[in-house]
Amino acid sequence: MTKEFRGYVQVYTGDGKGKTTAALGLILRALGAGFRVALVQFLKKGEYSEIRALRHFEPQVEIHQFHAGGFVKGQPDEAVRKAVAEGWQRARALILSGQYKIVVLDEINLVLSMGLLSLEEVLETLRERPSSVEVVLTGRYAPGDLLEAADLVTEMRKIKHYYERGVQARVGIEK
Repeated sequence: MTKEFRGYVQVYTGDGKGKTTAALGLILRALGAGFRVALVQFLKKGEYSEIRALRHFEPQVEIHQFHAGGFVKGQPDEAVRKAVAEGWQRARALILSGQYKIVVLDEINLVLSMGLLSLEEVLETLRERPSSVEVVLTGRYAPGDLLEAADLVTEMRKIKHYYERGVQARVGIEK
């Protein structure tokens, strides 16, 4: 008799490197187990190395990116707000569909901290999701109420980073 899969809520946050990388590792493990997975990236767009690699697993993995272009500094403009709203509608539909064992919401914590999305709406969706759906939320500045609602919280803490010595993002490592 096979035990039914039970999905939990995971949060990867903190100022250290590795939040998205950890989520991608989980995606890789899930794909190896034959799970169907969705990745929704907020504030990111492009054919980064990990996206190119994941494309080899389509349609077992679905990739959705929502960003208006450029790095968001200061107050986000209307294009960024629209991209985030569209991304959330897609993410919510993927979660509630029950068609995916794992849905990763990459950088949603940052989106929440910027006030671009309602925390209550996200928490409501997490409560309403089918019990077979695991949701992973990544990004800095995860709100306290989200940490409280999560089943697993991992904080990546920066102790030392080569960016501080001027090393730029490298293909195959950070992008």
